[in-house]
Amino acid sequence: IGHPTRCSVLRRLLLAPGVSSPLECVLCLRVFGFFKGMSFPLASIAVYNSVVFGVFSNTQRFLSHHRCQEPEAGPPHVLSDLLLASMVAGVVSVGLGAPVDLIKIRLQMQTQPFQEANLGLKPRVAALGEQPAYQGPVHCFATIVRTEGLAGLYRGASAMLLRDVPGYCLYFIPYVFLSDWITPEACAGPSPCAVWLAGGMAGAISWGTATPMDVMKSRLQADGVYVNKYRGVLDCISQSYQKEGLKVFFRGITVNAVRGFPMSAAMFLGYELSLQAIRGDHVVTSS
Repeated sequence: IGHPTRCSVLRRLLLAPGVSSPLECVLCLRVFGFFKGMSFPLASIAVYNSVVFGVFSNTQRFLSHHRCQEPEAGPPHVLSDLLLASMVAGVVSVGLGAPVDLIKIRLQMQTQPFQEANLGLKPRVAALGEQPAYQGPVHCFATIVRTEGLAGLYRGASAMLLRDVPGYCLYFIPYVFLSDWITPEACAGPSPCAVWLAGGMAGAISWGTATPMDVMKSRLQADGVYVNKYRGVLDCISQSYQKEGLKVFFRGITVNAVRGFPMSAAMFLGYELSLQAIRGDHVVTSS
């Protein structure tokens, strides 16, 4: 659902065992550690978000036409259409985004050699001066395929599916209804300010509620860099709960919610303004 790299690195560390606060993450990262794994997300995020937003918008439009031959005569937004379109977008996001997220997490996990001692593992990278497990995105991709097969690229996909399907429902639906609610009836469409505010609130809601499964997804995808600990989603949930209690499912929720607002606000505003420019409209139109 979008990933600013600096906040993303902090979030990955917070979700790992042995890390207790954002301040601890900041102190343990060097300056360049905040940008670890940045090149691959930057190269793919435009395509990823274009596909997800396009799938949602076109699915909603298709359902609207299928339900009513003259959509203008019906209600502007039907909850069932928004719900199904959001679910489809969530499924597509997993198929496209799981390998990207996996490679990003694997590269970012190499920023915290301090964690090896905390976990008591026998890591592949034992010291700062030794060769890291992955030399870059391409090497990481090739290593995963060679050692784990193509299925290895979708490690944690089941947890990501449980995160993204409801997550996108709580992303697009609040945005649509909030932007409609903020916009006066006399206006043809929401203003840029309304889009920004509705998008930011939708992002905070979505990321806040998606945090429990985001924790599990991140742990499953990070698993294998140093040692294989989890046999699946249920095993990851069980082990995490037994060792760290219920609070483990809400680790990083503050970072998620704080980063979710400006990230989603900018994303929705860019999306709506792009549609306006393409269509040659004079007002920002709703999805």
